[in-house]
Amino acid sequence: MTKILLVDDEPDIVEFLKYNLELNNYEVVVGYNGFEALEKLSENPQLIILDIMMPHLDGFEVYEKIRQKDDFKEVPIIFLTAKSGETDEIKGLELGASDYIQKPISPKKLLARVKSNLRKAAADTKSTKEKMQLSIGPLLIDKEKFTVHIENSETIFPRKEFVLLFFLANNPGRVYSRGELLKEIWGDEVFVVDRTVDVHIRKIREKLGEHFNLIETIKGVGYKFKSVE
Repeated sequence: MTKILLVDDEPDIVEFLKYNLELNNYEVVVGYNGFEALEKLSENPQLIILDIMMPHLDGFEVYEKIRQKDDFKEVPIIFLTAKSGETDEIKGLELGASDYIQKPISPKKLLARVKSNLRKAAADTKSTKEKMQLSIGPLLIDKEKFTVHIENSETIFPRKEFVLLFFLANNPGRVYSRGELLKEIWGDEVFVVDRTVDVHIRKIREKLGEHFNLIETIKGVGYKFKSVE
């Protein structure tokens, strides 16, 4: 069940919105001020509905503190406000809020916004995961686990070889000079020579076995990962 953190300093509004959200099978955790909002993050909500005008800490201050926490950088946050002007809405959206709803609140509108933001968050999470897992030709490269499977068989790659392989495979068809690869993989602060790239490419090709030609040498220029249909 999806968990929502609902924060507003008006108990009647909290109970009204909580009732409607629970009718639609959401689990609702409530808070009545900015400090309680931060305390209730321990419940790990998947979406936050946050009033702007609250005692102790206003919604904007709470928002910024939430976004400082690594586990909540991508959690959708919907602002609520009783103000009719554009200033708060613009400020909220500039901060990066997912959505903004003015009071009085229509339950149907709120539920539609909640569903929309949860769908978007799920799609963004899937997209991020797909970027971490690269499937190209016979290779499945998992950047999160630092694993490479070649035709379903795992092959161990040392860290720099892995990073170099993932970088090239993630940019198929693009030719990179040795200098560009040194900068991307080793960075500006480490002194290594062009020959270092050649040695790592050779070792990667050895591990790729019969698929060694996935990495092509462009004579006088550098290397590229072959585009695979």
